[in-house]
Amino acid sequence: MMPLSNWLCIHPLSATTDGSGTVSLDNRGLAYGDGFFTTMGVIDGQILWLNHHQQRLISHAEALQLELDSHSVLAILQTHAEQLHQGMLKLMVTRAVQDVRGYGYMLTTSGSACEIWLKSSAMTVTTTEQLRLPDGCLIPMQPISSAICLSSQLACLPPPLAGLKSLNRLDNVLASGELQGIKAQVLEDNIKPSISEGLLRDMSGRWVEGTMSNVFYQLSEAPLATLLLEKTSSEKLSTLPQDNANYLTTGQWYTPSMAQSGVAGVMRQVLIDALSDTKQPVIVRSLQDEDLPHLSQLFFCNALRGIMPITSLTLLSGEVVCF
Repeated sequence: MMPLSNWLCIHPLSATTDGSGTVSLDNRGLAYGDGFFTTMGVIDGQILWLNHHQQRLISHAEALQLELDSHSVLAILQTHAEQLHQGMLKLMVTRAVQDVRGYGYMLTTSGSACEIWLKSSAMTVTTTEQLRLPDGCLIPMQPISSAICLSSQLACLPPPLAGLKSLNRLDNVLASGELQGIKAQVLEDNIKPSISEGLLRDMSGRWVEGTMSNVFYQLSEAPLATLLLEKTSSEKLSTLPQDNANYLTTGQWYTPSMAQSGVAGVMRQVLIDALSDTKQPVIVRSLQDEDLPHLSQLFFCNALRGIMPITSLTLLSGEVVCF
């Protein structure tokens, strides 16, 4: 078993390390972003949303033409999850070193061979609530917070790259840097509520996702009033139905398409599947500039943090839409 917080190559044993157990500079994931990753929460020795993570392994390996035995990988992951008990497993898959120089790879067995790396980190998933899905599963629900529209933009990608959690994440890196700068200023100014996430557009101008999460939203029938951030009062925070069992099944939820940008996250798919047999299944719909003043509910989500409910969204204009 591997020590916590260290990377371990679980396939193959002869991976491109430098002899000390660390990755070599010849690794294609480092050199070209030629690979993908997935991050899994572990509670009581069990991997959360295991079937959805397996589907990611299968679909991403197929899209990138990598040969990967998902059943063998999952068996290894479950062993490490039992040792970890509670925390996070991060799996990174890269194409094996190629005989062809540069970007190229051969459409052969060696060309589709991959290296699989695993990191185990002990941590506690903080949550104030457990929200029950229509199928009975429980997911974490984080404390309510606010969000802000960022000026950073996501790249538009061709099929089959759009929606993949590939190792090419520079647009998210820059967006996260922008968000951290904003959060630092908010903290310095002691503005409430705290900003937890930033909403990102892609190069086509559509709002797609957060810096580390997917987004779901509802629309009001009539335009909502917007307020300056300073006028967002603390009593507004108490209106969000955190403990409402019908939170996900009341009203029509939408989520943006991942057809040309963004990451089709595991928790996004969990929620789409969970609501698929309800009276109002999730509708995949673009989120445009003109929609933002009409938002009536908004939350972000990912596989580690669950649902992150949002009480207000600051627009690029500085106006704030309150929910």
